[in-house]
Amino acid sequence: MILFILAIIGFLISSYFTVLSLNWLDPADSRIPSLCRLGQQTCNRVIFSPRARVFGVPNSLLGQLFYVAILIGTVSRLLFVEPFYFLFLSASFLTVLLAIYLSYSLLFLTRIRCFLCFTSHLINLIIFILLINGK
Repeated sequence: MILFILAIIGFLISSYFTVLSLNWLDPADSRIPSLCRLGQQTCNRVIFSPRARVFGVPNSLLGQLFYVAILIGTVSRLLFVEPFYFLFLSASFLTVLLAIYLSYSLLFLTRIRCFLCFTSHLINLIIFILLINGK
């Protein structure tokens, strides 16, 4: 149940960033809760930095795919069944490695404190820990 809830939250955060990276929504739009709202310049520095894409694809889109896979794995109960478990664990490990790099980038290169970014990175770490402990 915890994995499912974390994946939903992660999916929503990733979806928000995907919508912004595709310019479908203005980051300062008043419909966005103030906690999530970023200034145009700050958001552009986060979303359009060179580190915001892996293999030319927005990180947030990859995040959406990851969270959907976790949701499907949770609902279908394949999350802890071999060989699926190894695939989920490997993907989760890669998200944690990427999260470490992106957190470093946010703190020391871009120098932006992005609450939603750090929240999604923390969600990825918790998912990884839950997968390790669930086996």
